[in-house]
Amino acid sequence: MTAPIPRDIPDLPVIPGRRTNLMPSSAPAGAVAPPVRRPLTATYRLLLALAAIAAVTVEILLGSPARVLSHFTIQSTLLLAVVTLASARHAWTARRPLPGALTGAALLYVVAAALLHHVLLADAAPAYTMTGTAEPTALTGPAGTLAALAPPTLHTVLPIAAVLDWLLLSPPARIRLAHAAAWLLYPTAYLVFTLLRGLLLPAGPARHLYPFQDTGRHGHPYVLGVSLLLLLVLYCLAVTLIAVDRTRPDPLRLGAKTGFRLQPPVG
Repeated sequence: MTAPIPRDIPDLPVIPGRRTNLMPSSAPAGAVAPPVRRPLTATYRLLLALAAIAAVTVEILLGSPARVLSHFTIQSTLLLAVVTLASARHAWTARRPLPGALTGAALLYVVAAALLHHVLLADAAPAYTMTGTAEPTALTGPAGTLAALAPPTLHTVLPIAAVLDWLLLSPPARIRLAHAAAWLLYPTAYLVFTLLRGLLLPAGPARHLYPFQDTGRHGHPYVLGVSLLLLLVLYCLAVTLIAVDRTRPDPLRLGAKTGFRLQPPVG
């Protein structure tokens, strides 16, 4: 006859030299909360992308296409439009979000371009324009209206809209600190391009894309120092973006309910 099973089994002793800490789970978020269609998010991102494309188109039509497309603001806005269109499609078709390294780069570049404009270019003398032609106030009719709306859309409206999309409509991407250094590759190459462009083109108003790169007026040490400072500020901005992304709550899970319910013990 077998011995009766005790009602309460005592806890087993801990094996000496062995740790009992549980390893963190690496299960993807989709295993707990599968993606769902988000038509409102898709619509918002579609409108954002269309506004970006429209503002860039206006700048190209008002000036030299080659000069306009050479500006960091235009290039970062086009990247934002492409990434936002893809994100809108993913939200509409219930696909997983785009990689955080890609969406973070697009956000970083458009915000950096906006800060560069408002800090260094907004009050430049003579007035800074990407088209290299007449000021918006010198144009009349629909052309003047479009020329007046395009710059604030590029430098203020679109960056703010992109930040709101990232904070309120996008889950944390858990991007790593190594992405900050990788994101600097494109801005570094762009700065080298603009400096070489200023050295190779003949003297004239179209020689330099930005006033602070005028070596004839400021000298080579000043231009090089400003370029290095811009890269340092951009790296700090990238680190800040990563830190915020790793600590902010997931807006898609706030208020969401799981399918699990605690039940009273049986017996």
